Order: sequence, then C-alpha cells, then structure tokens
Amino acid sequence: MKNQWIHIFSGTVKVKLTGKGIERFLNQLTRNGVSVWNVRKHGTEAVTFYVNLHDVKKLRIPARDSQCKIRFLERAGGPFFLRRLWTNSGFLLGACLFFALIMVLSNMVWGIEIKGASPATEHQIRKELDKMGISVGKLQFSIDNVESIQRVLTDQIGALTWIGVELKGTTYHFQVVEKSEPKKAEAIGPRHLVAKRKAAIVKIFVEKGEPAVKVNDYVLPGQLLVSGLYGKEDNLKSVAASGEILGETWYSTKVELPLKSTFHVFNGNEKRKYALKIVGKVLPVWGFGKPEFSEYETEVNEQRVKFFKWSLPLTVEKKTLREREQVTRIYTKQEAIESAKELARKDIKKHLPENAIIKGEKILHQSFENDKVNLTTHFTIIEDIAVGQPIIQGD
Repeated sequence: MKNQWIHIFSGTVKVKLTGKGIERFLNQLTRNGVSVWNVRKHGTEAVTFYVNLHDVKKLRIPARDSQCKIRFLERAGGPFFLRRLWTNSGFLLGACLFFALIMVLSNMVWGIEIKGASPATEHQIRKELDKMGISVGKLQFSIDNVESIQRVLTDQIGALTWIGVELKGTTYHFQVVEKSEPKKAEAIGPRHLVAKRKAAIVKIFVEKGEPAVKVNDYVLPGQLLVSGLYGKEDNLKSVAASGEILGETWYSTKVELPLKSTFHVFNGNEKRKYALKIVGKVLPVWGFGKPEFSEYETEVNEQRVKFFKWSLPLTVEKKTLREREQVTRIYTKQEAIESAKELARKDIKKHLPENAIIKGEKILHQSFENDKVNLTTHFTIIEDIAVGQPIIQGD
C-alpha cells in the first residue's frame, strides 16, 4: 500500500483472524473499501494483518458472517501515543517543571564576591549594586552587562581606581583596586623657588630657604622668591627651598554662547522587549509591537542561557527603548550673560591648580552678534606661584 507512513499519524491496529472463512472475510473487507496490508498466514486457519484505526468498526460484521474470530494484537500510531502521554502526563509535567527549575536556578545570581576592597569601600560597592538591582536571587537576564556595571561603579565610587567585573557561572566576581595614598616625595636636591607667572605677592610661608620677596611685591616669571642658599658669603650652604608663595594672578577668557540651542534629552519613558535567539533566529517573548513614542534610542543587552555550568546555544535578548525628545532652549540676554559667566568659570578652573581661589571677576567685553553672546571675562586668582629651580654652581 502506498504512503503507509501516513498511518503512523492516524493510528494502526494489528489484527489476528482465526477460523475457516478467512478468504471470505478478506474478500468482503476489500469489497467494503477497507485497506489491509502485511497479510501473513499462520497455519490453515489463522492470519494476521494491519488495518487503519478508523476501519476497526468495519471488521465486526464481516467476521460474524464468515464465522471468524478477531483478536487485536498491537496498537500503534499518533492516537495511542497521545493516550499514553496523557496517562503519564504527571511524569512529563514533573520532568518539564524540573528542567524549567534547573534553567531558572542556573541563570540566577547566587553569589557576589568582592576582593581587594577595604570594608568601607566594599560597603559602598554593595550599596551601589543594590541600587542597580544586582543581588542574590535576581535573574541574570534582568541585569545589565558587566561593562555597564563596571562603568557605573567607577563613576559613582570615588575611592576606586579600577574595578574588574566578571560573571562566572552564577557568581559575580569584583576585583577592586583602590586609590592609594600619595607617594612620599622623592628626595629633592638643592634648589630655589621662582615665580611661574607675574603676580602680586599676598602671602608668604617658607619652610626652608631664605625669602627674597615681601608681601605686596610685584614679581615677574622666573624671579627669585625663596633662595636655597643661606649663610655667609664665604660659607654658603644650599638646601631644597620649600614653602608656599601665594600670589594674585590674572587671567582672561572668551566665551561664545548661542541665545537659541536645540538638543535631545531623555524624558524617562521607556519600553522593554525580551526575545530568545536560537541559531540566529529571533523569537519575541515579551514587549510586542512598536513603542508609543516616535523618537527613541535602543540599548541591547544579550545574556546566554545556562544549564548548570554549560552555556546553551540560546540567548535572551533584552532591548530597552528610551524615549527622547527635542528641546529648544532660548535664553534672554540676561540669562545668556549669566550662563556665559558660568561657562567662563568652568573653563578657567580647568587651567588652575586645585587649591587656587577665584578672588574676583570682571567683564571686559560683552556683545550680541548673530544671536550669540560674546563675553570676555577678567579673573583675579589667588594661587601658589612658586616652582622649583635647581641651584647651579656659581649662583
């Protein structure tokens, strides 16, 4: 019979027929349109054959007319498989639940180890991890990738010089390098202290050496401030001059600021989508459809699914769509001037030592051209103007 593989889905039955009217029985089945195959004789009064499941009911009347007995030996095919499956559904369900539980447990965070950090720094790191949603019991799919974690921790914790983040199995490992204490200054040879720029002296504090200037003196770049030589002319001794010479210095900056500017900002609205990636194919599982907002940026985070310690060829893809909107900022002339002043302060601080103080500021030039404010500002700064200069024989 052709296409007998179709019987696997519809179901087949193996029948044993015994009696004297076997030929009459088979002929009557053929006339009734019942398909039989694999007919085999077992002696003179017994035969076995296969029929479709839906033809079983058609066997009874021919068997009665031919005075034969029917016995069903085997049942196979889709309907019987589903029946056995349903009978053992409890075992199947338990196996599925067990597999799902193992998958979930294999992709949860079960440990956070921090090495190389002091107790105070470790406490700060754990607080930041809690804010980021990284804790024992969290699914790894809902956590950002290790690069993002490393970047956030470095930005938020000032005590860190570097932190390494690694996910091994179900445990996050953090290797910390903290900022060390400043190294002790190297031994300095005999030297003078000279002015690094022109200034008016406002304060003098000398640890070693002989002062060469007084408060309110005006000095030029390279002028001697503290001498590293002391004693009589015929018996001079040299030291590494040290101290702090505060001077009033002057800087000028130019700032240009448009009265009208356009930029994009995130407004806090976001949508998340989850999908499974199998051998390059993407199967969405959550967050269907397009976002309600038109302008957005997409951040993609992928996490491999694990089974115990093995990584499966299955990836959970998390997409975060953050809405952004265009904002146009328009300054009044007074607001533009104030903003330009603030920009000038930030610019001047980039070029000053940390301990420098802005004593005063004055606008030297102010103009509005092409919808822009142009501002030239003069700053008065109090800073340490002393720098070392080695003592050369003959000084």
